[in-house]
Amino acid sequence: MRVESSAIDGTGIAVSSDTDRASAAHAGTGRSTADARAVSDGTPAGPRHRPPGSTAGTGRRNPSPTDRRSGTLQAALGVTAFSLTFPATAWGLEGFGPWSLVAVRCVLAAVVAGGCLLALRVPVPARRHLTGLGVVAAGVVFGFPLLTTLALQTSTTAHAAVVVGLLPLTTALFSALRTGARPSRMFWLAACAGAAAVIAFTVQQSGGALTGADAYLFGALLICAAGYTEGGRLARVMPGWQVIGWALVLCLPLSVPGALVALSYEPVHLTAHSVTGLLWVAVGSQFLGLVVWYRGMASIGIPKASQLQLAQPLLTLVWSVLLLGERLTPAAPLTAAAVLVCIALTQRARG
Repeated sequence: MRVESSAIDGTGIAVSSDTDRASAAHAGTGRSTADARAVSDGTPAGPRHRPPGSTAGTGRRNPSPTDRRSGTLQAALGVTAFSLTFPATAWGLEGFGPWSLVAVRCVLAAVVAGGCLLALRVPVPARRHLTGLGVVAAGVVFGFPLLTTLALQTSTTAHAAVVVGLLPLTTALFSALRTGARPSRMFWLAACAGAAAVIAFTVQQSGGALTGADAYLFGALLICAAGYTEGGRLARVMPGWQVIGWALVLCLPLSVPGALVALSYEPVHLTAHSVTGLLWVAVGSQFLGLVVWYRGMASIGIPKASQLQLAQPLLTLVWSVLLLGERLTPAAPLTAAAVLVCIALTQRARG
């Protein structure tokens, strides 16, 4: 990936007259201005990395049906990986303290991501992208894992799933504010209906009781939506795996000493469950899941990709039954059907 400016240098264009030189310089200036504007709003600039199906020179994505299907599949794989996060975290808490689990998962994921970046000799991102990567790091690398892990100490996975039920709608709102996306009215109606169905189901499953963990959960909701939105924007100007890879590497100065301090204060009991849970949240949820997720977001757009997460709480409940032995209520199939209808409507909606 090239991180330098993509504006065409006028000295590299062969011209035969003063008029031609002036025209070429004017065209180069226009392209430089367009590239700068493209970077500011998250669209690709010039001949740098463009999503499949984008139109050269315009920065506007125009994915083909095949590209849309591929992007939807990748986003769905990311959602599947994320749906295992809460059960895997519950397993990890059997042997690790909350601070140790979060810090160690960040370190392990950063080692994997950093190894990939070094092996492929990926250049360091341009300085203008560091702020966005910092938002991704604060949101999805550190903030969301920490807050949800603290919440899961006193909350069930079913109750924590209410965060995921609200996350698609919140991400779409952040996207509209940050990137200027303007989905259609049908999109918003379907998104709100799906979010309402998921919230009603998860609250009913948890008995309708609100706990002290809710503050952690709603904080995680907001910070994760911001991280998803910024990551999806950056994935339009650099490959998605590099977005999460560099975000993880940026956290190393905090995660390494944090892990050492946490491990020295919190007892560790290594079991099959705790080790498996740690490895999954580090490699599966923290790195591989986010790689395909950001690729999908860059392909089909942040709002539409975010609505696929309406299925995440239901998948989490299935894994909770299979892995944690929790009981599933009869309302699950009805809620699943309603959510699938809402997802179909958001994917077909214009905008």
